[in-house]
Amino acid sequence: MAEDLFAAAARVLFVHAHPDDETLATGGLIAHLAGQGIEVAVLTATRGERGEVPPGPLAALLGTPELAAHREGELARALAALGATEGAFLGTPPARADGRTPRRYLDSGMRWLDAGETVAGPGEDAGPDSLSLADPVSIAADIAAYARHVRAELIVSYDAHGGYGHPDHVALHGPSRAAASTLGVPFLEVASVTDSPGQRFATPERLDQIKDALASYASQLTLDGDDVVHVGGQRQPVQVDFTVRTPRA
Repeated sequence: MAEDLFAAAARVLFVHAHPDDETLATGGLIAHLAGQGIEVAVLTATRGERGEVPPGPLAALLGTPELAAHREGELARALAALGATEGAFLGTPPARADGRTPRRYLDSGMRWLDAGETVAGPGEDAGPDSLSLADPVSIAADIAAYARHVRAELIVSYDAHGGYGHPDHVALHGPSRAAASTLGVPFLEVASVTDSPGQRFATPERLDQIKDALASYASQLTLDGDDVVHVGGQRQPVQVDFTVRTPRA
């Protein structure tokens, strides 16, 4: 029987880049852990300010300050649906290192690198306050501050590829790992490819719960049966399988 990488943790912190990432990338895993009585906190780095909006009643939010506030509410509803204990935004106390003025890390944006729009890379117009351009040491200090606040015994975030290569995902791997090292707690990465070596979690029994969380994100995606349809038309099944692992040295 494979080692349970979460067996010794009563409190787990997930670190994600934008509202909806926690549900798309790890929703079933969060729900599974919460269902086992583990306290799960979610730290979100940005408010998805540069995300697109599907056509419809929320389309007028695109490019406005109101979009960020709306997505804060969507995130809160999704976390409740998944059973997360609490959440916070990076740079805002308690997710800000002591003695530092609160700040907002902003969505960096991205561009697709392939014709099928499955692999992302850095955009060309990320602003100076963008997460991907921030000092990794400062990011790590803010993650560590929140991890202390929630008394996390384990930190989970992206692997070095960041799922599909979004620069904000990639920017969180090293600092999340560094924060865990600073605190002396384990760090686990979610494998970008599910059939990678690691501990596999199959959570089909959490499908409806994940869909309830995804339904919170009307400003970002739509659900069609058991599929997620993104703004650009990309379609993918709601993810219920996850692989986590200890990163290589």
